Order: sequence, then C-alpha cells, then structure tokens
Amino acid sequence: MDPQQQKYLDALRELGEYIRNLLGGDVLRVEVAIGELTVTVKGESIARVLAHLRDDSNCCLNQLIDICGVDYPERENRFDVVYHLLSLRQNHRVRIKVEVGEGVPVPSVTGVFSAAGWFERETWDLYGILFSEHPDLRRILTDYGFEGHPMRKDFPLTGYVEVRYDDAQKRVVYEPVKLTQEFRTFDFLSPWEGAEAARAAMAPPPGETTTEPEGKS
Repeated sequence: MDPQQQKYLDALRELGEYIRNLLGGDVLRVEVAIGELTVTVKGESIARVLAHLRDDSNCCLNQLIDICGVDYPERENRFDVVYHLLSLRQNHRVRIKVEVGEGVPVPSVTGVFSAAGWFERETWDLYGILFSEHPDLRRILTDYGFEGHPMRKDFPLTGYVEVRYDDAQKRVVYEPVKLTQEFRTFDFLSPWEGAEAARAAMAPPPGETTTEPEGKS
C-alpha cells in the first residue's frame, strides 16, 4: 500500500477511536472500509451524537452533506438511516449510521442541522422511515395521493390510473390508463417454423391441382 494512503487510513482509525471515546455508550460499531469511516450509533442518541460531533474542536463536523436510507428487507432492523458529515477545517468525512426497525421512529436532527428537514422528508417519502419531532414531515418527491414508498419496491408495477398535470385545470389529475398501441398477437415461431406454416397455408387443399400460367410467346 502507498505510504500516503496508509497514513490516511491510520488517521481515520485514530479518528474513529477518538469518536468512540467521545460518545461512549452511544457508539455500537466503528469501521474503516474502502477508505471511509463509518460509525454506527444508537437511534435514540442520534441528535446528541451529531451535536457532539459538530461542536467538538477535534471533529468540527459542522456540515451535514445529506441523509439517506438503505433497505435490508431480510433484516430484523430493516432500515439504515445514514448521515454524511464533513469538516472543512479538519479535512475529513464521517458516515454516521443508525439501524431502525420498520415503523420505529428516529429522532429528528433538524434542531442540530436545519438542512436535515428536507433530507428527512425525502427519506420518509421514499422509505417510510418516520422522524419524530420533525416540524413538517410531508412527502417531497411523490404525488399528493401516492400510497406506499417507492424505494421499498413493494408497490404494483401496473395500475388502472395515470397521473398528469392538466394545464387547463392547473392541477394534477387522475385518468384511466390508455394503451395507445394496437393489440397484436405473436406466434413466437422460429423463422423456419414460420416458413413451414406459411407454405402449409398457401398449399392447395388435398385433391386439387394447380397449373402454372402459360408464358407469353
């Protein structure tokens, strides 16, 4: 491994141990993988954790880059809520992760980072992860009457209505699905089978003979 790269990984591990000691029992795991530091913490402690990382002079993680969800349907705690933090002063990034079960709310961190409001709304909209004490937890990407959460991928692939914006009515309207393509049937025969079927259809009935037209002299 390149010495500079090794130095960087050692610095991440040192930072991870510092965060573990800083947060104590709130930390569940600290991992360094693919050149990134991930700290898994208890869900109920997330607001306190982010406030400590923001205000600590050695961390200075004072920028919330984004919040996103990850879905593991086979796991007991189905979802991860992932917070990406950046320190421009210390020049490092840290990923904070919370594991949460379906229907279990995660405390909102809008009181720590005001930008979290939009990110938490997006995570709620796409994954259905609840954020308690959020000031305005509404959908942000899907339509007004959308049922379900798209990133769970448990919604039907076909339906009976379609949605569009009607410029005349100045609102979103629902209409029956219209299939504009004409109905066609396919026999799915191979080219050779198709040729045989075509010849059989063109052949005269049994007992009949055909005569070739006489050529012009």
